[in-house]
Amino acid sequence: MTGLVEAAAAERLATGFVFTEGPLWHPEGFYYFVDVLASRMYRLVPGRAPELLREETGGGNGLTFDLRGRLVLCEGGNRRLTRLSASGAVEQVLVDRFEDKRLNRPNDVVCRSDGSLYFTDPGLRVPLTERELTYAGVYRLAPDGATTLIADCEYPNGLAFSPDERTLYVANTRWTAYIHAIELDADGRPIRRRIFADMSSDERDGVPDGLKVDVEGRVYCTGPGGTWVFAPDGARLEIIRTPEIPANLAFGGPDLRTLFFTARTSVYTLRVKVPGQPHPWYHARAR
Repeated sequence: MTGLVEAAAAERLATGFVFTEGPLWHPEGFYYFVDVLASRMYRLVPGRAPELLREETGGGNGLTFDLRGRLVLCEGGNRRLTRLSASGAVEQVLVDRFEDKRLNRPNDVVCRSDGSLYFTDPGLRVPLTERELTYAGVYRLAPDGATTLIADCEYPNGLAFSPDERTLYVANTRWTAYIHAIELDADGRPIRRRIFADMSSDERDGVPDGLKVDVEGRVYCTGPGGTWVFAPDGARLEIIRTPEIPANLAFGGPDLRTLFFTARTSVYTLRVKVPGQPHPWYHARAR
């Protein structure tokens, strides 16, 4: 153990869901998350019961904010990215096509400090007869609405930026279990990519999925047996164990030192010693 975790056991905040995902901390003191298989979206203030914000999310999965603090959701079943109101209602479809072809199944999304959104679009769960794009990809949606392919990948899933935003980490979920590191130039365009970490394991429960990075550059990725933590050079430091295997996680709390796990039927929190990398909107909001 590296001593990153403060508490011996995670605290369960709520349970009774089908498959939780999309964790996101709001600096006003609550979390957003989704129940993917039930197609519902929730808001949760720690210590209170979850509040149902939206039903029929279209297979809602990854969540983030844009630079104005507006919610952005990957609607996997609806094959699109949407911008939502604070109540979860759809305000705008941001992207649903690339080169006039329907996206496959958008999975996760992150925001860069220039306002661009990067998202993953795996294709495995779309029937062959319904696929218009023959590959799975990682995309950049620029502030002006232009969409570009950053990289193709077997099954791109969770993603996160390094603190300097010059590396985009992408979890590959199926066939081979690893994390890509895509090096970016100052404008966010890809330069090269490499394998950052191998996540193959004898543990049978869990796959590389949700990704987050702390302020010191450590990479947290949910995977076989729990949440794997890597040093910035890719060396594995530890596996954080929780009562249920998480699919995703987010740093939250006023000091960003609370890990919030979306783990199968429940959501959990666990205190850590190093804060997470803040969302770019948090900085803009503080000014």
